[in-house]
Amino acid sequence: MTPFYDFAIHLYSLGVKIASLRHEKARKIIDGQAVTMQRLKKELSPEGGYIWIHAASLGEFEQGRPLIEMIRRNHPDAKILLTFFSPSGYEVRHNFPLVDAVVYLPFDTKKNVRQFLDTVKPRMAIFVKYEFWGNYLNELKLRGIPTYIISAIFRKSQPFFKPWGGEFRKMLTYFTHIYVQDEGSRELLAGIGIKNVTVAGDTRFDRVTDIMESCVEIPQAAALTRDASLTLVAGSTWPPDESYLLPCFNAHPEMKLIVAPHEVNEERIAAIESQLNRPSCRLSTASPEEAAKCDCIIVDCYGKLSSAYRYGNIAYIGGGFGVGIHNLNEAAVYDIPVIFGPHYHKFKEARDLIKCKGGFSFSNKEEFDAIIEPIINDKKLREQYGKNAGNYIKENLGATRIIYADIIGR
Repeated sequence: MTPFYDFAIHLYSLGVKIASLRHEKARKIIDGQAVTMQRLKKELSPEGGYIWIHAASLGEFEQGRPLIEMIRRNHPDAKILLTFFSPSGYEVRHNFPLVDAVVYLPFDTKKNVRQFLDTVKPRMAIFVKYEFWGNYLNELKLRGIPTYIISAIFRKSQPFFKPWGGEFRKMLTYFTHIYVQDEGSRELLAGIGIKNVTVAGDTRFDRVTDIMESCVEIPQAAALTRDASLTLVAGSTWPPDESYLLPCFNAHPEMKLIVAPHEVNEERIAAIESQLNRPSCRLSTASPEEAAKCDCIIVDCYGKLSSAYRYGNIAYIGGGFGVGIHNLNEAAVYDIPVIFGPHYHKFKEARDLIKCKGGFSFSNKEEFDAIIEPIINDKKLREQYGKNAGNYIKENLGATRIIYADIIGR
């Protein structure tokens, strides 16, 4: 990579180090990277031969997980290294049992890259969706190590497709093969001369079906919804989402509500409770008997949301009034319609669900009411929209199998 890129990486790493003095997330990155090489030398075999899989954060890990599981299932003796850049992935999955080690990926300086690859000695590298680190990609190419990116999606607004994006376009040439989610991504890449591309789809579809098949019962949710004619499950919500959801719930006595805020802390839980005028309880402290007497359960703990969707007839997915909506597929797989805010355009699944009338977006109260009231009041319509959403998931299964057969199974 060019001296300018190297300078930018050093500047970025310096910025994170300075930020770590005050910000917990940056501090976790710096502290985690500080012990990466020590842990690799301790935990990895000196012979190397690892399948190295890198996921930026937790969301990318969930996309890569089906491939990890398929590799481990078919090759129990395979050596697998998992790396993260963000604490949101590492903190949750640092004990993931299907890999040999989980560490933070060091910053993309030439020194770090050579030290990392000399220690790991990977037989292949797989990046999930995003993360284009030029020095890592360049060094992998120079060493002849097959390098892939899976479940990738490209948009015209990205630097690769800008007149000034030569440095970014060069990174794409380092991949042995690129597996994209859709035809639009393939066409964009073809337009800049990148032809080693396969439209495989999104491995997240395979993941959510696995989650659905292994979901666990939530006794409180079962008690809440046992005699309910209508239940709305709201996942990963923020205050702007709740400003629409909670008044709607209050106005519909026939509706039960399960709400899981994106941030779980006392302030957020109390804020939700203060807006409810119907009986509610917290999942972590309520018994099933107590939940049966309530109209709303607030999910005040992590790891329950994907199973909670099974109790719903309608799903609301939060984040659409912020940087972007959260996981739609986790809800749609249960054959229920999904509703979300206006910031969805960079998410292919959101655009597709709207197109097939399994998902619905709104920007204001008038639009919200126009969407949700017919869904609440017309069971037949609600079930048809839910079927549309579920069929969309079923039609997009199989990306993991395609990628595995290409890069592992042959």
